Amino acid sequence: MSRHMTLALLLSVFSAGCGYRTAGHAVTLPDNVRTIAIPAFVNQTQTFKIEQMLTAAVVREFVTRTHYHVINQVNDDADAMLHGTVLATYTTPLTYDSRTGRAASVLIVISMKVSLLDKQGKVLYQNPSYLFREQYEVPRDVNSFFEEDTPAFQRLSRDFAETLVSNILEGF
Repeated sequence: MSRHMTLALLLSVFSAGCGYRTAGHAVTLPDNVRTIAIPAFVNQTQTFKIEQMLTAAVVREFVTRTHYHVINQVNDDADAMLHGTVLATYTTPLTYDSRTGRAASVLIVISMKVSLLDKQGKVLYQNPSYLFREQYEVPRDVNSFFEEDTPAFQRLSRDFAETLVSNILEGF
């Protein structure tokens, strides 16, 4: 066998086992999980209805991206249950308007913990320290002022839901 053929054969053997895969296609939940209960997340903060926004975004993400049947309450039909707790929310000015001294942009930070358990209580996925951020601009004109924090929380909720569902499906 020539050196070139040996080299080609070795390269093909080593490259065949490199382990590359397309992201987003690995589902790590057991095959017996078909129904997931996602009850309302717990809110340990003073931020009004943040748990509702986050729960709704996660449910929407599971329904649109997966084949799992999602129910909103814990019962015997659920093969797994997703628990979520909003641990903290922070709002911090990032920049200030030099003319008025008012905040020009604000950073919202949410800290959460989540766990997905099967019927026997076995942990299928958990992350005790999710941290998500969203920045928004504060309108300069006081007369046209509108609350931007709610849309910012909604954007943050969508980002969180996308990341959470991807992490659960891909086992990160």
